[in-house]
Amino acid sequence: MYTSRIIGLGHYVPDNVVTNNDLSKLMDTNDAWIQERTGIKERRFAVKGTEDTTSGMGIKAAKVAIERAGIDKDDIDFIVFATLSPDYYFPGPGVMVQKELDIKTVGALDVRNQCSGFVYAISVADQFIKTGMYKNILVIGSELHSHGLDMTTRGRGVSVIFGDGAGAAILTRSEDDTRGILSTHLHSQGEHAEELALTAPGMGTRWVNDIISDHEAGVEDTSYFPHMNGQFVFKNAVVRFSEVIMEGLAQNGLGKEAIDMLIPHQANLRIAQFIQKKFGLSNDQVYNNIMRYGNTTAASIPIALTEAWEEGKIKEGDTVVLAAFGSGFTWGSVIIKW
Repeated sequence: MYTSRIIGLGHYVPDNVVTNNDLSKLMDTNDAWIQERTGIKERRFAVKGTEDTTSGMGIKAAKVAIERAGIDKDDIDFIVFATLSPDYYFPGPGVMVQKELDIKTVGALDVRNQCSGFVYAISVADQFIKTGMYKNILVIGSELHSHGLDMTTRGRGVSVIFGDGAGAAILTRSEDDTRGILSTHLHSQGEHAEELALTAPGMGTRWVNDIISDHEAGVEDTSYFPHMNGQFVFKNAVVRFSEVIMEGLAQNGLGKEAIDMLIPHQANLRIAQFIQKKFGLSNDQVYNNIMRYGNTTAASIPIALTEAWEEGKIKEGDTVVLAAFGSGFTWGSVIIKW
């Protein structure tokens, strides 16, 4: 059986910087309130009418990853695209990447696992490579949140958290079993799905006809805005993060001290700090960029991973841990020997 190795990373964020003070002009909030609860100082919002769509940002990140991998686009034989904010309700953005990059007619798979989407996508790609089915897989996490947020005081508990951006990775086949992705670990607990959800449009709940009819009747409908039970999500996240990191380390016969770099999903700086303290990690062993970009959901880990690598914080031989928790509830981890 083969192993899979990350050989190229790239990320893209829109140029438009939106600070906490900018948001305070739209809703009853302020910089101190947002930073205290989330650690976020600013985020990037795509400008409407530009190429910064979910697939568009993913394509820009992918181009960088492909160039850094030193491969040709036609060496890619599969695409996995993770997002909760596709360009269209259907089809998914994976096929848009295949089209716009002018890649031959390879398979394109979309993953809808929200904050843990990139971890799930990496796991899928890893399995395809390990079995020998594919050799080079493009994995993308991209999100366009800003156009679907409730930018009023009513929605401030959610809307101040999220930002737009994309990250990408190229996974390739390797016969060196001492390096690459050592293991992936995935979990879900659907009983808590509605604690962090956007229910409309949805086939079983609030479909387009319902939204239109209520709008025409003058009924206020907030089901097409995201809902989050913040405290409940936080309490579950800190537990599941710890569990799934330890699960990955244990499977590979490693202890906490083996972690050279932890890249957590950028949900809330307080969550990352809690995990850092629990595992006894230094600031140099955990990479956070939520203060600059907010929560970019499926894009947060690949953006952070790319930046950590660009800054020289990840070196050959390092043990790198990716971990995420989010809507679903879904969570997972990836253990990598760089």
